Amino acid sequence: MWRLPKQWYQRRVRGINNARQGELTYVAATNNLEIERAKQMAAIETSKFENMVTTLGSENIARIATSGHDNQLAMLKALGLQSTLITDGSTPLNLFNTAKGFIGQLEDGAGSSH
Repeated sequence: MWRLPKQWYQRRVRGINNARQGELTYVAATNNLEIERAKQMAAIETSKFENMVTTLGSENIARIATSGHDNQLAMLKALGLQSTLITDGSTPLNLFNTAKGFIGQLEDGAGSSH
């Protein structure tokens, strides 16, 4: 049976180890570049947000955030509504129990007036 010399195997193992070490070095360098890029992008976004908040001012941001609700409340008051139900349409409402409560109140009120 023919066998390869021991040195051949040792060279082969060294070559594989060198290739793996080179790959690990490349992956580490690529990861470090990606991390640095993400840090720079985060710094840019943070700076952009700080500039926007500084430019607008905290009072104006609060006014913008609550303006929709304030306008709705003023409109409902102007219409003279005492109670209302506003929903986004994506949440189902169980109005059967609510209606029973109203009907029960009406029946009790009608029965007591007789």
